[in-house]
Amino acid sequence: MTTDGHRVADSDMHVLEPPDLWQRYIDPAWRHAAPVGLTELRRDMRVKVKSHVMLRIGTVRPVTGTAGAAWSAEQDRLFAHAEERGWDPTSQVEAMDAERLDVAVLFPSRGLFVLGLDSPQVMGIDGLEPGLAAAIARAYNDWLADFCRQYPDRLLGAAMVAPHDVESAVAETRRAVEQLGFRAIFLAPGSVNRRPWHDRHYDPLWAECERLGIPATFHGGGQTFLKPDFSLEVFDKLMMWHTFNQPLGMMTVAVSLTSGGVFERFPRLRVGLLEGNCGWAPWLFHRLDEHWEWVGRYEVPELRRKPSEYFRTNCFLSVEADEEPVRDYVAWFGDDNLVFSTDYPHADSKYPRSLEYLAKLPLSEVSRRKILWDNWCRLYGVSRVT
Repeated sequence: MTTDGHRVADSDMHVLEPPDLWQRYIDPAWRHAAPVGLTELRRDMRVKVKSHVMLRIGTVRPVTGTAGAAWSAEQDRLFAHAEERGWDPTSQVEAMDAERLDVAVLFPSRGLFVLGLDSPQVMGIDGLEPGLAAAIARAYNDWLADFCRQYPDRLLGAAMVAPHDVESAVAETRRAVEQLGFRAIFLAPGSVNRRPWHDRHYDPLWAECERLGIPATFHGGGQTFLKPDFSLEVFDKLMMWHTFNQPLGMMTVAVSLTSGGVFERFPRLRVGLLEGNCGWAPWLFHRLDEHWEWVGRYEVPELRRKPSEYFRTNCFLSVEADEEPVRDYVAWFGDDNLVFSTDYPHADSKYPRSLEYLAKLPLSEVSRRKILWDNWCRLYGVSRVT
């Protein structure tokens, strides 16, 4: 709880899964092709899938002292205990206690990138076969279910589903919710087979999420082999490409779902757009609404409302602990669809002072309470008195 006694939920806390997760959990029929987590780098989050390593490491430079290091000496100290414990469930809950979190929905680290290959139809023999992609997702979900089972009242799972085969994705969504007790599914924003998210090909997945009452969440990250590459491919420094990578992914998904008729077809579908900031939304939807008024009646006559109105009713964005432009978001959209994330244990997290940073943002106490608890409950379909 916060110091004022109100409950706090993390919409997007990360686990650091073991490098041999897929070798241990994947269906034996696919074990020969199981992804392998790499361990050469400090807190290495890369994973090898077939002949590709993701996330793509980019330009390599010599390091002298701490120059060029993404991790600080302070983080080395803060994460030492969790590393000694192998990032196990107990260390996860201890980190939550340090941040004064009551409950968290868990997302992966290596698993953010493990499905970052397009299909053989696009990539040829190096592509990710739909059957293997589905097996990778099932293995991660089985591992995460075991992880959460030790603290079921505090650790909630978001299921990995593979868009490489929608029928399998629907089946895994159903299994993850009905058998594993997960609260959401997550997808990377990059497209498979060049299909945008509003393509009716994905309608069975949205229909299943709507039926089950769970959100579809999107979470980007590093550079993978899906297209478009939201890091824009021309930048050779983390400072540059990472600035674009996550926000642009969320912006693309938001445009696709709101303007492509998904929420018109599935009005009860909730979508979380996570770890991509919120400050871009006023500009984006002002411009998108303008284009809807200009050519929408010809191009998307099925839309009965402005894109921004679908966004208000169906989408949630996460706000970073130190994201001062949140004032502009709240002035434009209000405070009903923002949720909070610590991003633990990644290098750009403010752990263990995320709530201290959030307290300094230009938000009213009412808005803060909504962001820390009420809106999270609405996004994930959890009772506010849980």
